[in-house]
Amino acid sequence: MAKRQTTCVDYHKDGETVRAKGQMVDDTLTGYWEWFRKDGTKLRSGYFKDGKQVGEWTTYDAKGKVYKVTKMKAPI
Repeated sequence: MAKRQTTCVDYHKDGETVRAKGQMVDDTLTGYWEWFRKDGTKLRSGYFKDGKQVGEWTTYDAKGKVYKVTKMKAPI
């Protein structure tokens, strides 16, 4: 059966500002994802593989500058 890849955009409760966006394959998070604050500044970004966080994840401060980078352990 073919896998279904979709682009996902999730909104804050106001229904207008983007909360998160990225790719899904068969309802599983995959690839690059970004999360945003209500004011539109980036909060966090990183990659998923088979629904698990992988590689480097970046957290941003309220002004959108890099606050920290976290290296995720490879999934078992």
